[in-house]
Amino acid sequence: MQGKIIKALSGFYYVMNEAGTTQCRGRGVFRKNKITPLVGDEVVFQAENEHEGYIMEVLERKNDLVRPPIANVDQAILVFSAVQPDFNPLLLDRFLVLIESKHILPIICISKMDVVGKHDLAEIEEYASDYRAAGYDVLLTSTDDAETVQSLLPYFKDKVSVFAGQSGVGKSSILQVLRPDLEIKTDEISTHLGRGKHTTRHVELIEIGDGFVADTPGFSSLEFMDVEVEDLSACFPEMRRIQQNCKFRGCTHLTEPKCAIKEAVAEGTIKEYRYENYLEFLQEIKDRKPRY
Repeated sequence: MQGKIIKALSGFYYVMNEAGTTQCRGRGVFRKNKITPLVGDEVVFQAENEHEGYIMEVLERKNDLVRPPIANVDQAILVFSAVQPDFNPLLLDRFLVLIESKHILPIICISKMDVVGKHDLAEIEEYASDYRAAGYDVLLTSTDDAETVQSLLPYFKDKVSVFAGQSGVGKSSILQVLRPDLEIKTDEISTHLGRGKHTTRHVELIEIGDGFVADTPGFSSLEFMDVEVEDLSACFPEMRRIQQNCKFRGCTHLTEPKCAIKEAVAEGTIKEYRYENYLEFLQEIKDRKPRY
């Protein structure tokens, strides 16, 4: 039989299939072959009885993430709050590059719009406009306005989505609005640290809006371990669209002449802060210690 792993906990894998959900263990040979089934994997399993079975084969993945451990992700909902903690375009761009490098579609959700002051509101709306112009879908949500949160629902249809973002930005509050029957534990934001204290202990796919959503423990590593210098600009959609117009193949958009990216920055069609974040990430990748 074939199914999808929707939860992994304490060595058991919960496989959703036509008959329901079957609690499975992995075959012993998996450990020998260094195969670890992940939530999101499509698997072939053998049922021992109505409720238990063994995973016999993990089918080919289109992608996988290490932290959080999940496979076959279609899109990532990147939740960033307008305030508390303050909106951080550098951190957002870091998340976007990591997601783009895995060929996962990012969707930006700016939360807590209900608690933004007038000055901050104009700034947030300008950022939202910038990211839309770059090529991203951007949603503005207020936790106390269920309609704004429910604007996410159409995005989930027939997709596996992950939620990601800083602690305390309202990921769990958004999920609670979308699925009120879920009992997701959230804590108030620590005023001392400016961070939320909510931690999700394991990855589990839950059904929302005719798709699957993972409330993940978040990205514990935000380093560009798998992004190479020559691939970085392709992780910025507004650069990806015009980089073939650079004079030199392999242009890093740093000091090369007749660079289409630098020309677009000078013209304002690529935002300067996005380009500066690109340069910061480029240097970080160049400075990365080699792995052996």
